[in-house]
Amino acid sequence: MTPAQGPAGQWAQILVWDNAENDENKGTTMLKTLRHQVNVLESVATSSFAAWRGCLVIKAVPQPEKPLVLYDIEACPYCRRVREVLTALHLDVEIRPCPKGGRVFRPEAETLGGKQQFPLLHDHNTGEVLYESEAIIEYLFRQYAHRSVPRYYQGRPWQPALGAAGSGASELRGMRARPARRPEQGLHLWSFEGSPFSRLIRERLCENEIPYTLHNLGKEHWTEVGPARQRIKPGPYRPIPGGKRDAFFQQHGRVQVPYLEDPNSGEGSFESARILAYLEKNYG
Repeated sequence: MTPAQGPAGQWAQILVWDNAENDENKGTTMLKTLRHQVNVLESVATSSFAAWRGCLVIKAVPQPEKPLVLYDIEACPYCRRVREVLTALHLDVEIRPCPKGGRVFRPEAETLGGKQQFPLLHDHNTGEVLYESEAIIEYLFRQYAHRSVPRYYQGRPWQPALGAAGSGASELRGMRARPARRPEQGLHLWSFEGSPFSRLIRERLCENEIPYTLHNLGKEHWTEVGPARQRIKPGPYRPIPGGKRDAFFQQHGRVQVPYLEDPNSGEGSFESARILAYLEKNYG
């Protein structure tokens, strides 16, 4: 019996296989990490095409007694404009994803409004059912901010082209449905529209047709501009007392988005890559 045929040879062969498998796993992990970083850069481009609207809160209005419901396609430029205003007003909203090819909420939207057109807003507080982004934006400012639409959020002739370019920059993720498992209860996502990292989570939730409550956590002051680990104002971060960010800070010890909570499992996670892995494992 040669060494290669004996126990030592068999163990050596097993080690070779293990090392090859480990190398393959490392390569796969590196590719996933690289792909994720590319997606983040694409999402940064999408926010740039939108002039970074949907980051700052211009007026933190009181949350209505009953939830707002938005039938939405994440990659749709017109839906994006509505979500920008929801961030600007610090309004939370229940998202009913309606990607192309979706079968979960599209029939519900058609029953409610008479057609499958998005965005579609349903305000249970007033009974209003509204199509068209311009009409929805005007309604949100009038109903909840008690003012006209600021110039920064008014429609411009070039916005459709820039909006389409922004969606293209993210490879139209969040546009079409993909097979997925449905949770018994809707998820909860803390986010703001202009966050490139949060957009990656919303894209996946839309593609999977997973309903969720979108808790808008926009920046309440100019000193909060910048990523969570490198804000403009140096030193320890302290949110404005009494605001939504302060409440989040008191509960979690930091303010960072995205943050996902799943009431079906009791799990809560920061970091976009970790959340995407969780969604893939549990609902992909």
